[in-house]
Amino acid sequence: MADEAPGRGIRLLLVDDQPLIRLGFRMVLEGEADLVVVGEADDGAAAIARTGELAPDVVVMDVRMPGMDGIAATERIVATSPGTRVLIVTTFDLDEYAFAGLRAGASGFLLKNAPPAELVHAIRTVAAGDAIVEPRVTRRLLDLFGAQLPADGAVAPAEPVAVRDPLDDPRLASLTEREAEVFTAIARGMSNAEISSAFYLSESTVKTHVGRVLMKLGLRDRIHAVVLGYETGVVRPGAADGPAPA
Repeated sequence: MADEAPGRGIRLLLVDDQPLIRLGFRMVLEGEADLVVVGEADDGAAAIARTGELAPDVVVMDVRMPGMDGIAATERIVATSPGTRVLIVTTFDLDEYAFAGLRAGASGFLLKNAPPAELVHAIRTVAAGDAIVEPRVTRRLLDLFGAQLPADGAVAPAEPVAVRDPLDDPRLASLTEREAEVFTAIARGMSNAEISSAFYLSESTVKTHVGRVLMKLGLRDRIHAVVLGYETGVVRPGAADGPAPA
């Protein structure tokens, strides 16, 4: 199907090797006034090229495709097009895809059997600068961090240490005490409203702290704060309770 002329709203690039899947996504998404499908691609290499040409706000990315897969394409797009975010939407409910996609820089992970409304919500969330992961995948992903990270020398310290104070890890040394507390809360999956309640702060103040934390740590969004939280040991698998108020 021909590309659409650029328009107002959230600009989308659909990437999937199956034309019927792309058509189905297009039909759902074009029914939303604020979503504009500006192009399509059928493999990872084409997705990178089309992203460079069209500068979409969000790339809706499949994982398994001939040639370059969606994970490799995501990593390239994130590195070369900082204004574009990637939402991985796949048929395959596999933990390794979720982990690899997030490590590659994707801002979201959703299964293709999700209701259309969830896809639309995920796109809007990712476009707004936040992140979203299918709940079942999130639970399993976080439960597996303790087992996966030590096996990956690129992301785990040689001698994993349970970090009690977030400032103990050199990667977090730039954070103030309050920012470290907010980082810990983000890493535990707490929303701005929950952080506001826990620390007796206004939501606008929390939003400011969250923005500073992400900027200082070079993180794209909250999902990657969760990843860093588990890498550093600030949050351990199975930890579900929020931090105690200061």
